[in-house]
Amino acid sequence: MTSKELNKWKEIYERQFHTVYQVAFLYLKRKEDVEDAVQAIFLKQMEKGKQFRDEQQERAWYITVTKNYCKDVLKSYWKKNVDVGDVPESISEESKEDSLLERIMELPIKYREVLFFFYYEERSIREISKFLKKKESTIGSRLAKARALLKEKLEQEGAENER
Repeated sequence: MTSKELNKWKEIYERQFHTVYQVAFLYLKRKEDVEDAVQAIFLKQMEKGKQFRDEQQERAWYITVTKNYCKDVLKSYWKKNVDVGDVPESISEESKEDSLLERIMELPIKYREVLFFFYYEERSIREISKFLKKKESTIGSRLAKARALLKEKLEQEGAENER
């Protein structure tokens, strides 16, 4: 691999690492699994040598591939049949301190992903619907339901803390 090619891969990695990591964390929740996913995703890109029109297409590809990879991992025999331990222990120390993130991580994946894309990635409902290949109305409904579930969890936590 030439230094020019190596620099190209380094730039892509630096641009997309954060997104790939966050999407993988949304699905897998365990730091070790997320790190494995990140490595697998970038190796897949290097092997395929896929070229992108622009950074938006590149980002969409990484989100889609990461999502699909994580779904495959979650469907695997190992994940279904082996107790991997308590999820909260596997969340990084930084995120343990973030009560909101913990509550988001407790939501079903279909709600976590819309919250992530809307608030953390600052994507529009239209963009999210393209990424997830769902109707805009479905994304809007999921976003509203996710907010309601999150509000309920936070209110319950507040009530428990007052006791």
